[in-house]
Amino acid sequence: MPAFKDAPVKNRAVIVGGVRTPFLRAFGAFTRMDAIALGAATVRRLIDKTGIQDKEIGGVVWGGVILPGGAPNVAREIVLDADLPHHIEGTTVTRACTSGLVAITQAAAAIERGEADVIIAGGADSTSNAEVKMPQSFVHKAAPVLMGGKAGVGDYLGLLGQISIKKDLIPQRPAIRERSTGELMGEAAERMAAHWGITREAQDAFAAQSHHRAAAAFEKGALSDEIFPVHTPEGKVVDADNLIRPDTSVEKMAKLKAAFKEGGTLTAANSSALTDGAAAVLLMSEDKARALGLTPLAAFRSWSYDAVDPADQLLIGPALSMPRALQRAGMTLADASIVDIHEAFAAQVLCVLKAMASEQFCKDWLGLDHAVGTLVPEDINIHGGSVALGHPFGATGARMVTTMAYELHRSGKETALLGICAAGGQSAGAVLEAV
Repeated sequence: MPAFKDAPVKNRAVIVGGVRTPFLRAFGAFTRMDAIALGAATVRRLIDKTGIQDKEIGGVVWGGVILPGGAPNVAREIVLDADLPHHIEGTTVTRACTSGLVAITQAAAAIERGEADVIIAGGADSTSNAEVKMPQSFVHKAAPVLMGGKAGVGDYLGLLGQISIKKDLIPQRPAIRERSTGELMGEAAERMAAHWGITREAQDAFAAQSHHRAAAAFEKGALSDEIFPVHTPEGKVVDADNLIRPDTSVEKMAKLKAAFKEGGTLTAANSSALTDGAAAVLLMSEDKARALGLTPLAAFRSWSYDAVDPADQLLIGPALSMPRALQRAGMTLADASIVDIHEAFAAQVLCVLKAMASEQFCKDWLGLDHAVGTLVPEDINIHGGSVALGHPFGATGARMVTTMAYELHRSGKETALLGICAAGGQSAGAVLEAV
């Protein structure tokens, strides 16, 4: 864990650059590019942009959620496909939607422990290439025959007699569903919205804000430092996100039906979409950056990873992780110059804001004798968030770090507080500081 500001780490890890692909709606132009291909393109671009020599790179740490069954160590495959020297090791981490941030903070910690001077870290996911699995009943029946090595015609005929088309051969539809509860994430967000009194109108207003701010960020070039054009296998060049709707409005959103519950408040418009994309940052010790003539953008002052009961308030975790990250940084909420919270759903973000402003919640869940502080929707996500930009699960944390690092460097502001919710009742919070 990074030390407090008044006890600086000897080998402080700094971020000197970051890039990301455009974020695209699933089954679009990136359909033929899996997480490895998106990651390799991003890593190669990061190296070219920063000018770092391949020989300086001590490793790649990569976050992912939809890991390919044939090559789950995505980081190592990225090293190979990006034509990096084969001695560079690759480590893949998976912690649901916090995976990209976990990869980056693990890299920062390794640098600060003196294990490496330079590490590339980030994340990617391709919902378009999620593996569609056969029912396990088919696997259990077929595996002894197909993998036995001595099966004959009679064995195969016997297998055919055991198989049910309806039960054994219809592929399972992927779903963002909790294994422990069977609940869809959107269903859990609906329960939270009811618990905290978050209305449909408030959710739609926040979603509209996300789209309008993301569109404005593109218009004024606030994201131009990070997004690079990607050449697809079909020869198309993609150079911009395609989920942002600059002309959306609360009135337009109000026409949509509820997505997860009859008469519910969550819709496709106020929820993040299935997305393909990748993001990565280059980290190194501050001394190394100075020696190479690279300009540090930001560093981590602290972070916190936490978990709650997924059967209770599945996505409330940032209301724990962000205050704990602030505490470890010796800060209060009022000290954070910028607050950036992952928008899995507009409802989830608004619940987190209400929780941090609740004295009772902060007493019961954080052991505090006061509320963490009050934030209104206008206070956060200055360049929009996942509702507008999209959410490639493993890439979102890296996207947030990249955007905030550049924003701190460009704006002259001191700190950025990040918060991310994740499946399994998990969460993350982190404090970045300008360097």
